[in-house]
Parts: sequence; C-alpha cells; structure tokens
Amino acid sequence: MFNWSLYLYSFYAIGLFALFGWMLSLITDKVSHVDSMWSLFFLLAGYTVALLNYDTSPRILLVLTLLTIWSVRLCVHIAWRNVGHEDQRYVVIRQNNEPNFWLKSIYIVFGLQAVLAWIISISIYGALDGETPLNPLDYIGAILVLFGLYWEIVGDYQLARFKANPANKNAVLNTGLWRYSRHPNYFGECCVWWGFFLFALATGAWWAIISPILMTILLLKVSGVSLLESTITERRPAYLQYIKSTNAFVPGMPKHVE
Repeated sequence: MFNWSLYLYSFYAIGLFALFGWMLSLITDKVSHVDSMWSLFFLLAGYTVALLNYDTSPRILLVLTLLTIWSVRLCVHIAWRNVGHEDQRYVVIRQNNEPNFWLKSIYIVFGLQAVLAWIISISIYGALDGETPLNPLDYIGAILVLFGLYWEIVGDYQLARFKANPANKNAVLNTGLWRYSRHPNYFGECCVWWGFFLFALATGAWWAIISPILMTILLLKVSGVSLLESTITERRPAYLQYIKSTNAFVPGMPKHVE
C-alpha cells in the first residue's frame, strides 16, 4: 500500500534544498550550480521516502544504491564541467529576465527544476515499496539502469577527453560511442529512468510511467538534444555532415553519406 504522504514529504525536502541553492546564488551571483543540484534532488527524494519508511529491505537497498551511483556521479561531473564559469544558457536567461533576476530566479530556475524533479521522482517513490519482494522485472530494471549508466559515463568521459585537446577546437567528436549516437550520454540517461520505472512497475506502480515519459521529452525536446543542436551548426559547420550520418539519440550504425 503506497503512502502518498511520504511522496509529499519528499516535495518539502526538495523544496528546502532548492531554497538553499537559491540563497547560494545570492552569494556567488551565479545559478549554474542548479545543474549540479538536479541529480541530488532525486537522491534527496529517495532517501527521504526510505528513511520515513524505516525499511531496509533488499529492494530499497538496491534502488538506493543505483540511485546514489547515478546521482553522485552526475553531480560531480556537472560541477567539474561548470567550475569557474556560468553556463551560457543561464547567461541568456539572466539577460532576458533583468531587472531583479536575483529574485525571479527563485521560481524561473530553482523552483522550476525542483518541481520537475519532484514529479519525475515518482518512479523512485513507486520503486521504494519495501513490502514487494524483488522479482524478475526488478532485475531487468537493474540491468537497464546499469546499461544506461555505461552509455552516460563513457559518453561523458569520451567527450571531456575530446574537448581537453586544443587540437579539437571546433571539431566534431564522431568516434567511440559518439560514432553511433550524437547524444549517447542522453540516451544513457533515458535508459536509467526507464530502468527505475521498471522497478516501480514491479511493485504495481504503473502510474509512475509519467516519470520516464517526462524525462524522455525533456532530453529530446526541451533541455537536451533540441537545445544543444539549435545553434551548434553555426559554431561547427562539420556538424551538418555528422547529423546526416549519425542517429540523434538511439544508437545505430553510421549511415554512408556521399
């Protein structure tokens, strides 16, 4: 039996953390750290529900372990990537929302991401049902999460190594996992969330499907593929050829282009 009050408590926890992030932005005059906080919203939601459940069943331990690995890895990666500068997306958002962006950012940046994270975290909530024993659907979910983590971690590593080489300035990465998908890290992220949904489905929480669907839409149409590729061809003309030969999201063999 799902206790919906626990899901509401996770909203309070995420909201307080978002408020902390906003207060930090008043000190640093930057809001990019909200990207590092993104994965921690889900970690906070998961541990809030688990602790209030007073349960350490194998299911809860497995889900929390996978969630922790995904969350901490992504947080560290984004924090390292953004160190010392403001992400260009937030520079534009700031310019478009002056004056008083410092105040508006509490709902434009931190509040919006907190609410989105809380809605998407419903699959984590559904998965953390200690009364349901692990079953085959859980093991498929775990495999899918690990598969997604591989694509996400390796893709991010290959891109970071590519960018670290000055000779690759304005060049296009089309080797490694990036040979099969223009966004292997986002594809991996998508797999992770469909994997967590399978954990939730194994407990009967079919309604948690809103979580991976919303995450997939965000990755494809909002903050992921569409946003990144909206201006990239202006900065890297060779990317047009890359688009013609390589799948945008789901990996596939490169196409032969004349």
